[in-house]
Amino acid sequence: MKLRLVTAEAVRSLAASMSTTVAATLTVLIGMFVLGLTIALGTWVLSWSNHVKKQLEVKVYFTNTATKVQEEKVANFIHTDSRIDHSTFVSSAKALQQMRKKFPDLVRNLSYNPLPDSFEVVPKKAEYNADIKRDILHSGPGGTKPAGVEKVKDGGETSRRILHVGSIVELVFAIGLIVLLVASTLLIANTIRLSIFARRREIEVMKLVGATNWFVRGPFMLEGLICGLLGSLAAVFLLLVGKEVVLPAILGHISDSKDAHAVAFELNALALLGAGLLLGVTGSGLTLHRFLRV
Repeated sequence: MKLRLVTAEAVRSLAASMSTTVAATLTVLIGMFVLGLTIALGTWVLSWSNHVKKQLEVKVYFTNTATKVQEEKVANFIHTDSRIDHSTFVSSAKALQQMRKKFPDLVRNLSYNPLPDSFEVVPKKAEYNADIKRDILHSGPGGTKPAGVEKVKDGGETSRRILHVGSIVELVFAIGLIVLLVASTLLIANTIRLSIFARRREIEVMKLVGATNWFVRGPFMLEGLICGLLGSLAAVFLLLVGKEVVLPAILGHISDSKDAHAVAFELNALALLGAGLLLGVTGSGLTLHRFLRV
């Protein structure tokens, strides 16, 4: 009976103050639409950043005079390093074969194979590159460079720039998400406050005749819930239209990668619906709190 009464009061209030209802719903719509775009774009950028990081590797080049025993010692050191995900030995013959596929004009007239044996080392995290390079270079007797190793490369400045950009992207995404959620909550709260302020006398009378705080708060929080739901559904619909119509036109001009992708649209939609409902209820509850002190 109480639930039916609270629901009827909330529906009556929404219909009576249609302008405020529309304003609150549009506020949720805008907030959730921007939030959805931020989640989709942010997760795609993070995925692309991780994809680029996975391409960073450490390469160990041997001298042309390196023996199998010397190469095996380096291989044993690499296999015992817990920071390394996997490694691949590339013989000089295989390296030449790869060069012929990638750059046939460059190696067409070679009279001998100038390419050395090498190891391609893929770390578990790209941030380990510099430390792995340093440790390999000092894995010989007394911390010297191991015999047979000519040089070790970790991507140098390019690798450090990619890692730096990746960390900035993650930080900006986290800060932007927090700021957007806070701003959306404040906007919804201020919009709903207009409706509550217009009915402050009604709230005071209800309190004076003995209504409990939760009985007074119920209809307003349900209003916020309905506005949050309607706004979130509209935002999901607009994002779906953008996904089906606008996104293909944009991706046609961007070199896409199978390893770089945004969060699934279904998960994004569920997150927006949950956030819209939560923000609607939270905005109503926080705003109504001050008016219940009678």
